Amino acid sequence: MHTVSIPQSVVDRVVARRGAAHPFADLDPARTALVVVDLQNGFMMDGVGHAVCPTAREIVPNVNRLAAAVRATGGKVFWIRNTHYDECFTSWSILHDYTVPDKRAHRIRSMSEDTLGNELWADLDVKPEDDIVRKTRFSAFIQGSSDLELRLRRQGIDTLLITGTVTNVCCESTARDAMMLNFKTIMITDGNAAANDEEHNAALIAFYLTFGDILSTDETIACLERNAGLKLAAE
Repeated sequence: MHTVSIPQSVVDRVVARRGAAHPFADLDPARTALVVVDLQNGFMMDGVGHAVCPTAREIVPNVNRLAAAVRATGGKVFWIRNTHYDECFTSWSILHDYTVPDKRAHRIRSMSEDTLGNELWADLDVKPEDDIVRKTRFSAFIQGSSDLELRLRRQGIDTLLITGTVTNVCCESTARDAMMLNFKTIMITDGNAAANDEEHNAALIAFYLTFGDILSTDETIACLERNAGLKLAAE
């Protein structure tokens, strides 16, 4: 997995601005959702995917651990599937017009509905009670991309744990938009994957400085279990 490197100067700026290094560690597990972005064959399977990120395969155990912890403490899990539809040729023409033809064709083959590339990675621990959401843009929240926001609001979710691939594109786009839609948003440092450590850390740093919180898998599970325990004790 990535070697995560957040400079102390960044942490100091976060503390100075927000009063704590991890302002969302007081999350309510019952109002928390794990959002898993694009862990599909199109981004993970050699010979099938159009944009394979090998590190994405390495984060799967952490994502599964987080999913189990979120369910166990009363939260919800949402699996996001990046999907191409023909309407994207006009509604998102800039993506297709400025991608070289062979790359464009490969993306369409691996992201279209009912293709092997569009399927979730087989080792993910998807449960019947989880939600599966299709999106058509990098961000799951930008207007017209998906109905994720509506689903979250209906279920009383106010805190999001963002995992998936790639850190600095679909994951960061989704996380930034989530914060601007007024969700408390946490990017999981060892639950996101990018092309290299530099891009991964740059995305985490930019997000952490302004948009939300960052926590490791172990730190997040500890928060969920601790806060669920405190709530049970209070009841």
